[in-house]
Amino acid sequence: MNIVQIGIGPLGRRVVQYITKREGVTIAGAVDVDPELIGKDLGDVCEIGPLGVPISDNLATAIEGQDVSVAVITSLSSVVAVENQIAAAAEAGLNIVSTCEELSFSLNINPDVSQRIDEVCKANKVACVGTGVNPGFLMDYLPSVLTSICQQVEKVEIYRVQDASPRRIPFQQKIGAGLNDEQFQAKVKTGTLRHVGLPESADMIATSLGWKFDKIEDTLEPVIAEERITTGYIPIEPGIARGVKQVFTGFINGVEKMSLHFLAAVGEPESYDKIIISGNPSFESVIPGGINGDVATSAITVNAIRAITRAQPGLRTMLDLPVPGWFADI
Repeated sequence: MNIVQIGIGPLGRRVVQYITKREGVTIAGAVDVDPELIGKDLGDVCEIGPLGVPISDNLATAIEGQDVSVAVITSLSSVVAVENQIAAAAEAGLNIVSTCEELSFSLNINPDVSQRIDEVCKANKVACVGTGVNPGFLMDYLPSVLTSICQQVEKVEIYRVQDASPRRIPFQQKIGAGLNDEQFQAKVKTGTLRHVGLPESADMIATSLGWKFDKIEDTLEPVIAEERITTGYIPIEPGIARGVKQVFTGFINGVEKMSLHFLAAVGEPESYDKIIISGNPSFESVIPGGINGDVATSAITVNAIRAITRAQPGLRTMLDLPVPGWFADI
């Protein structure tokens, strides 16, 4: 199956590196808006050797004369910002897998944009999904699947705690590592410092359970270094933010029904992913050490390529797709 890669930033390069190791998927074209990348060989940019795929500045040129089935979009986090890229891919007859965090479940937060994306995909008989490790799997899809064994669910609690030290530099910057309080709060006010996708994850789980919150709380605060930390991309002094803690809580009739806890910080002593289901039965699922977000996002993006071609046309969520499991070949 031939795909076109749209977005050759740090995440896009990781996805390309992984795709080239997989059977049954071939990169036939590449697109990016960075003028310094245009015309360069995709493989050289991704440091894996020449692939014979030049990076173009537009989709039409990238796929001209090629039999391409899927566009993999790893460019932007905002569904508003990525809408035009999705529309162009859909109009070219391509199914779409995107790592846009807001696209993972944009139906409630951006209904107008979601409707337009749904309409253009249906008009061109293609499907589109937003996915990734989080949102897209650990804090939404996986908990929804785990409730399959429950006769009753009273409450869902999810914790993703991770040491950000080994993560890519843009991720460490996105969580505010290395900022003083004034810088941290300034970015919070502009909306540029937060884990994108927590409300979307909560909406996905609530939809799968048939819940509708009548009250929500979404808090965000810095995780402050108590000693000098040198494991990140820059040294972090005591009193400086080493990351972020964000908690989303949903209530129904005054009762807390769901809480999503996201903590990512450089130098965090213990990484883990934990899901607690209260109901019948009640149980706890823990992944000690947590899941490496960069590795997992690359994996689920590629694994979703096969699944999206089997989905019904329109804007879909991970709940709609056939299981996007690992495959040996397509």
